[in-house]
Amino acid sequence: MAEQILPSSDPLLHLREEFRSHLETFYARLKLAPPYESVEKAIRTLTTTVHALPKDEQARIATDPALQWQQFRQAFEASGLVKKHRGIIAGLARNRPALDLPPEFDHFLGLFSA
Repeated sequence: MAEQILPSSDPLLHLREEFRSHLETFYARLKLAPPYESVEKAIRTLTTTVHALPKDEQARIATDPALQWQQFRQAFEASGLVKKHRGIIAGLARNRPALDLPPEFDHFLGLFSA
């Protein structure tokens, strides 16, 4: 059987899929149904924003988790996700230690305490 050769990895595609995965985790661990249209809007926002950046900046983002989370947070906010389930998430965020979310998700939770 011939070994399948995968095309070179697209950093933007990887970033989109990672963001989608983080959003799925965020809503699943909060036990909330994700607002699907807004999730898709957030992913499109991320894609548009990162695609508009110079290639060297895109490459830096692709390799730097801190820059990735900065982009994720901006897309989360710009897409309107921060307005969905606002009261519920703000209430849950008040008891942060009880949430089953890794610390990097504070990038999203912080938007609900403002």
